Amino acid sequence: MVARKTASGSQTKTEVNASVALTIAELPACCAPEQFVFATTDELEPLREIVGQDRALEAIRFGIDMRHHGYNLYALGPPGVGKFTAIKHFLNAKAKQGAVPPDRCYINNFQDPYRPQLLTLPAGRGAELRNDMHKLIEDLQTAIPAAFESDNYKARAQQLQSQLQEKEESAFRELHEAAKKQSIKMYQTPTEFTFIPLVNGEEVTPETFEKLAKKEQERLEKVVAGLRERLREIAQKKIPEWRKHTREQFRELNHRITQEAVALPIDSLRDRHAELPAVLTYLEDVERDVIANPRDFAPQEAPALPIPQVAQNGLSRYQVNLLIDQTGITGMPVVFEEHPSYPNLLGRVENKAFMGALTTDFTLIKPGALHRANGGYLILEARKLLMQPYAWEGLKQALYSRELRIESMEQVLSIASTASLEPESIPLDVKVVLYGDRALYYMLYAYDPDFAELFKIPADFESGIDRSPENDLLYARMIATIARERKLLPFDRVAVAAIIQQSMRIEADTRKLSTHMSSIADLIVEADYWARQRGGERVGGDDIYKVIATQVERVDRVRDRLQENILRDTIMIATAGEVVGQVNGLSVLQMGNFSFGQPSRITATTRLGNGRVIDIARETDMGGPTHSKGVFILSSFIGARYGQQAPLSFNASLAFEQNYGGVDGDSASLAELCALLSSLSGAPIKQCFALTGSINQHGQVQVIGGVNEKIEGFFDVCQARGLSGEQGVLLPRNNVQNLLLRHDVIDAIGSGKFHIYPVATVDQAIALLTGLPAGEPNSAGEYSGDTVNGRVQRRLQDFANRRSSFAKNAGAGDGDSDAATS
Repeated sequence: MVARKTASGSQTKTEVNASVALTIAELPACCAPEQFVFATTDELEPLREIVGQDRALEAIRFGIDMRHHGYNLYALGPPGVGKFTAIKHFLNAKAKQGAVPPDRCYINNFQDPYRPQLLTLPAGRGAELRNDMHKLIEDLQTAIPAAFESDNYKARAQQLQSQLQEKEESAFRELHEAAKKQSIKMYQTPTEFTFIPLVNGEEVTPETFEKLAKKEQERLEKVVAGLRERLREIAQKKIPEWRKHTREQFRELNHRITQEAVALPIDSLRDRHAELPAVLTYLEDVERDVIANPRDFAPQEAPALPIPQVAQNGLSRYQVNLLIDQTGITGMPVVFEEHPSYPNLLGRVENKAFMGALTTDFTLIKPGALHRANGGYLILEARKLLMQPYAWEGLKQALYSRELRIESMEQVLSIASTASLEPESIPLDVKVVLYGDRALYYMLYAYDPDFAELFKIPADFESGIDRSPENDLLYARMIATIARERKLLPFDRVAVAAIIQQSMRIEADTRKLSTHMSSIADLIVEADYWARQRGGERVGGDDIYKVIATQVERVDRVRDRLQENILRDTIMIATAGEVVGQVNGLSVLQMGNFSFGQPSRITATTRLGNGRVIDIARETDMGGPTHSKGVFILSSFIGARYGQQAPLSFNASLAFEQNYGGVDGDSASLAELCALLSSLSGAPIKQCFALTGSINQHGQVQVIGGVNEKIEGFFDVCQARGLSGEQGVLLPRNNVQNLLLRHDVIDAIGSGKFHIYPVATVDQAIALLTGLPAGEPNSAGEYSGDTVNGRVQRRLQDFANRRSSFAKNAGAGDGDSDAATS
């Protein structure tokens, strides 16, 4: 605090001076290697739990234990914070305690082949039944043909054939004898029977027949007609009946022979699966169908094309399609589906090409992820799920109905009329865990009413955790765990401290540690690479800094080009001298996963007007809404501070010079206000400074993001031109806790070549930038003339007087004109 005197020499109340630069000691404390008692991470115990996600982990525990309908989980949080790892960890631990789900098989429906039947068996029994049925088919393909080649079968078949032949021959003999007694001779050809009358032992010709007496002709015709009627009865009635009876006898014989051949292997299967009623019922159906179709097991002639034997004779109907095999499984399944398309989730019915046509059967039914996870847990990435057509709707339908129906997409969309299979549905009992970012979760919650009903448990993962000695040690143990799992070199405590500092920088907060484990793991792995490159036996702090430097170097082409343009004055940025209405603002550019700071020249001009502040970026549609909000706030501040006694009579224009890509955010509002105050007061701003911060309507400076990148961006320009010892950055006081600067910046601060000035108000900032006191109002609301606020107030009063004078002169001129006219 310093005293300020009026022009008469009297002392007024004290005012707050400009901010004082931070010293090295005042910078936030980082992680010191001395706080750890270990030499390398080999001395630390591995970490078994997830660090810093207590809220999310408690939600996962609750969701897993809650077995009621609709309590599925959605793990939300930024990418890379370990959502998937945490989910798998808990699900695997929980799954070991659960019961193994049953096997699921599809078998042929012998009554309706288009509706395959579901067979649910204890774990491991499905594979056993499948193998048994495969062996049964092989055995029957040998046993049934052998039974039909046996002497017993041949003798009985020959007997039935002989009996039929004897009956037919006997009937024709009797007919022949009857014709002979009537003096009729019967001729048999391969195609017909002919009756010829005999007279005196001679065959009657048509001419001879005409010479016979009328009565004799009628008698012969009557006899022949009777014989033909008897022949018709034999050929059309008796012989078909005899043959039908013989076929029935053959059928009974075949059934008996087949049953004898099938009985032993089928009974053996019944004994093996006696405790499974569903299997016994199935075996009865199989036995009945085999007995009814013994010809299917007859040896087939070699086809012209290599067609599988099962495809030739249809024996595939006796196979067992083992959809889900739980053999050797312990506990409940945990399934992660990488590509959650509709068929991959809900299963499909495949087709095969056969003789130029597409065919299908129950053996071509394939399971989906929901089938494999049934009775356990299914993990899906929400973004990938929603990108697949109809997959989300199919999943919801399955969860609502609690059953799995395998349908082709053609059936679902009703775009095909061909016959397809309709497998029996499978009861569904599964816990689904989605994971994705927060925006997707809130979008689904807002726009899909089913989502809230089916996914009632959100597990919200933090992007950072509080720093404490305990958490620092947990972080060190996490580093040790990653190093051991990936067989990396041990990390010394300096390297661990450097990783923790980089974690703090990722979180942009000295009081937080980042939980973005993907970035930390990459840092650890790359540090091991550089340590091995130099032949080291452990990873040190220099290896960590090497990784950070190389990671930046790989992606900083754009930053280098921009800095080059600044140094060549293509982009005009001043780092020395004083200019009225011009200030160095700071912005952050994001290029992929790399962000960097860049100074921007901000200028303000003022003139006589009606109190309007023009944002050139907004007027040209290059300014975002947040930036426009900041300009409106600084306009409000100007009005509230200087417009209490007279209307504001100025216009101002604010511009980000040489900006062609648009601007958004309110972090430049402090710089814009200082440029405006400089233009109004005529007090030049020192160009050795850059500043960042947003303001409220009371002139208080508010925190902003990207503070480290902004400081380093201006520092790089100053360093390239040569540090003068006067350059520095003004930042919001509450952003001090976010300072995690590069070592070269810290070294420059320590040597007094570069400075960081925390400010809490606009007055502090303008005082530092101009070297003049900001000034405080007296009881009448007036500022001293030798202050920035006093100069602004005096300039605005001058604008108001001029405007009033113009208005009076314009009114007087109009009055004279009117009088002359009248």
